[in-house]
Amino acid sequence: MEKRIELEKRGKNPEDIKELILDNSRSTSIVGLTDEFTNLESLSLINVGLTSLKGFPKLPNLKKLELSDNRIANGLNLLETSPKLTHLNLSGNKIKDLETLEPLKNLKNLKNLDLFNNEATTVENYREKVFKLIPSLKYLDGYDEQDGEAEEDSDLDEEVNGNDDDSEEEASSESGEENDDVGLGMVYSENIDEMSDEGDYEAVEEEEDEDGIEDEEIEAESEEDAPAADVSRGKKRKLEDGEGEN
Repeated sequence: MEKRIELEKRGKNPEDIKELILDNSRSTSIVGLTDEFTNLESLSLINVGLTSLKGFPKLPNLKKLELSDNRIANGLNLLETSPKLTHLNLSGNKIKDLETLEPLKNLKNLKNLDLFNNEATTVENYREKVFKLIPSLKYLDGYDEQDGEAEEDSDLDEEVNGNDDDSEEEASSESGEENDDVGLGMVYSENIDEMSDEGDYEAVEEEEDEDGIEDEEIEAESEEDAPAADVSRGKKRKLEDGEGEN
């Protein structure tokens, strides 16, 4: 576990670390995790093989603790050094009776407790008794006293959601700017199309005017040619009449 802690620190000082994930780092007790992690808010020790919480440090700012899939049977009093704890997951451990949970009533901020796959959950009126034992508790095994499903309302989640909201606002703002650009582009495009249509209309009118002028010129030429043709026909008739007399 000590090596894993050093790896997860990534060269940072312990007091600068807010989240530590030590899942699957095999150990029967907690080693290498010291009181120096004064600002740690989230600690995950899933499937480590812990048989007790011996060596659990004083973590005054710890809010979320994951201890599922271990072999913890007692010693929950060692968590009292983390008074800000709001979420505690003990599912898949060896807790057999509700007396083992007694120390948790001293955690005044504990809102969410998970005890799935512990023998203690088979105790008669288990849920009712646990809610009575820990007055601050809001959700047990994912549900409140009225069997309403738990909400994502931890302090850590709120901080994350707050950052997400800011990101959404920025994204929305950028999207708005893009939409404005698109809107202007469409307007310009429509204006260009209208101008293009007007140009085509004017071009058609000019062509029609030119066609009209050409038609008038052709008609005029036809009228000029007509008298000449009539004169030629008259001369031809006279010649034919004269030949007939002879």
